[in-house]
Amino acid sequence: MPSQSRGVSVVDPFKLGVLGNRPGRPGLWAGAASGAASIYPGRSLLTAAAHMAWLVFYGGLAALLLAAAWTVRTLNWALWQPRRLERILRSQGLKGSSYRPIRGDVKDIVKHNEEAWSKPMPSLSHAIFPRVTSFLSRAVETHGKENKVTFHWMGSVPRVLIADPDQAREILANKTGEIGRGKINYMIGYLLRGVLSHDGEKWAKHRKILNPAFHIEKLKRMLPAFSSCWDELVDRWEKMAETGKEVDIWVDLQSFTGDVISRTAFGSNFEEGRKIFQLHDEQSLIVIGSLIMDLLIVNSLPFVYIYIIYRYLPTRTNTRVEAIDKEVRDILLRIIRKREESMKSSDAKSDDLLGLLLESNLQHGREQGNAGLTTDEVVEECKLFYLAGQETTALLLTWTMVVLSMHQDWQERARQEVLRVFGKEKPTYDGLSHLKTVTMILYEVLRLYPPTLGFQRRVLKSVKIGGVVYPPGVMLLLSVIRMHHDPDYWGKDVEEFKPERFAEGVYKASKKNAFFPFGGGHRVCIGQNFSLLEVKLTLCSILQRFSFELSPAYIHAPHIVLALKPQHGAPIRLRRL
Repeated sequence: MPSQSRGVSVVDPFKLGVLGNRPGRPGLWAGAASGAASIYPGRSLLTAAAHMAWLVFYGGLAALLLAAAWTVRTLNWALWQPRRLERILRSQGLKGSSYRPIRGDVKDIVKHNEEAWSKPMPSLSHAIFPRVTSFLSRAVETHGKENKVTFHWMGSVPRVLIADPDQAREILANKTGEIGRGKINYMIGYLLRGVLSHDGEKWAKHRKILNPAFHIEKLKRMLPAFSSCWDELVDRWEKMAETGKEVDIWVDLQSFTGDVISRTAFGSNFEEGRKIFQLHDEQSLIVIGSLIMDLLIVNSLPFVYIYIIYRYLPTRTNTRVEAIDKEVRDILLRIIRKREESMKSSDAKSDDLLGLLLESNLQHGREQGNAGLTTDEVVEECKLFYLAGQETTALLLTWTMVVLSMHQDWQERARQEVLRVFGKEKPTYDGLSHLKTVTMILYEVLRLYPPTLGFQRRVLKSVKIGGVVYPPGVMLLLSVIRMHHDPDYWGKDVEEFKPERFAEGVYKASKKNAFFPFGGGHRVCIGQNFSLLEVKLTLCSILQRFSFELSPAYIHAPHIVLALKPQHGAPIRLRRL
């Protein structure tokens, strides 16, 4: 006969009231067992409870293993891998800042840049490197100007600053897969999709299809579009010159180049193209604001948390960016489908970028026996036309007018050359090749004020560059602005505006050919001919009609927000000739 204890049968343990419960009151185990019995019908309470216990055990074990895996992965991301990469870089003689967990040098980057941007340059100087990238300038001073390769930390990722032209060319020319674009910030992805975001075979396919649209002979067909947009701008400027009003050329030239890209990209769909430009401009401002906020927040949170929170939460920023993206896509889809239908019913050649792209895409499909770009991919390339074709060109025109306002002698030399070649007639493509002085001026402006301060690549497989073996996970920043402002390559007068440096061409202008305004290698900017053609035609037209000087209100403050921009605008006084 079973033993008794306080009147409760031993074989009926669930009446004990487990975990301190009173006899006769169901305890935790008892409730669990009763639940288990309902899951496993036909089994005793003990058997059901045992099964439930094992489920709880394995569930807890799985949770512990997941937590351990997450912890290991986090420690590897935040501590072990950065330390390992730092040891590898230092063991090969590279100098750089010491790694600080998670944030790296981001806090210092934000601090130094904010300090530099809080006040203008002390004079109308072209020595802009210390102001534009204050942190990198200080790093050069810390580690020695003779060290053309140093490193710092973007969060937990080491970023190696390359300021050696030979090494930069070697990196840009890499086709064997060790070096690639790497991941793009999800907000930047709204702007930099298309060919710029691809690597390997996908990049090669997109580039091959795009190339014919940017051939110089095709670009000649777009001259009427340039001329039409310029006529509208010159009317506005002539009226302002008559009243003595100042012109913020940065604002006007952005609008002008936006109109140009709208007409040259979409032809008869110009008004819809202009709507895309307006939406793209709004989206760019949101993306820039989001990137600045990311840098500020990273001082207290790891990058991974920012990415997760900002990407997936329906914040006002994310909602608006998504809405703009959808609206732009819908407009482009209408334009593309309308153009495709038109091409089926007509053999007429296209004179705009979209038509040329669609023609090249069809030809690629016929020649290669496979599909070309999908409609969605064509949409992304069209969106890229705006970023690459509008802002870069507007910046080059703006900085050229600012610099020529500072150097009136070169402005007059350029004007006399333009008048000698074209007189008062509209500039033509054939005459542009005779503009040696104008070309030298543009190259020197691109040297001093490059639209893009650098090109970033990610090491995907171990690769040896300049005697250093870089392991996967390292970022390589090819610092265009440092190379363009380095006296070792350009001489002691590196910060002076001297267009005559380029009198014998680009290759003889500096040691090691340290000139990278449009990148280099097989990924050189596909739109450089388009941009230079537009800038030359526009500058010639300006010089024919106006002389110009800086407004007393002009504040010389170049700064970087995706590209090198005038922080406080560019007010200019125009005078009709």
